[in-house]
Amino acid sequence: MPGDAKAELYQCLAATAERPVDRTPSRLLGEAQAVADDLREIDDPAVVADRASVVVELLSKIDGTGDPEADAEVARAQELAETLAGE
Repeated sequence: MPGDAKAELYQCLAATAERPVDRTPSRLLGEAQAVADDLREIDDPAVVADRASVVVELLSKIDGTGDPEADAEVARAQELAETLAGE
């Protein structure tokens, strides 16, 4: 399950790159996507939780993207990251 969650987290964030997202959220999403990309290759649960916490923090700074479909992807990514972080 964690591997699936890590992959889905990355996919959700990657999907936002294809959407017309406002500038500031786009920057934060790009950072979160980069962390999620690295996260896919990590097996150590403590490191996974730590990196997922970084994604949670970045996504928590986003108050809407300007695109409803991207907002849905961000919401799902937030849920996945919180689960992986153990929050």
